[in-house]
Amino acid sequence: MKLDPSIIGVWLPIFIVIIVIIPQQQAIKNAAVVVLKRKKRGDFMTNELIQEFKGYNCYISTGAFGASVTGRITDIKENWIEVQTKKGRQVLNLDFIQIIRIKE
Repeated sequence: MKLDPSIIGVWLPIFIVIIVIIPQQQAIKNAAVVVLKRKKRGDFMTNELIQEFKGYNCYISTGAFGASVTGRITDIKENWIEVQTKKGRQVLNLDFIQIIRIKE
C-alpha cells in the first residue's frame, strides 16, 4: 500500500499542532496559574532578597514563559527589576522570575 503525499501534507500539520503546540501552551498556562497561587499565598521573591543581586551581571530566567535575560541589574522598584543588557534596557516582573544567578 502506497501513501499519497497529499495525505501526509494534510495530516502532518495536524499532528504537529496536537503533539507540540497544544502541550506547550498548556504548560505556559499552568505556570501562570502557579504564579498566581504563589502570589495569593504570599510565597514570592521579595525586594530585600533581590537587592543582594543589584549591581551584578546576572542571568535571569522566567522558566516556562520563555524569557531569559543576561545583564546588570540596575534598579529594583516595587515588583519590577530593571536590567541593562547589551541590547539596551529591559524591565522584568518579579512574579514571573524563577531563577537569578550571578554570572562570573
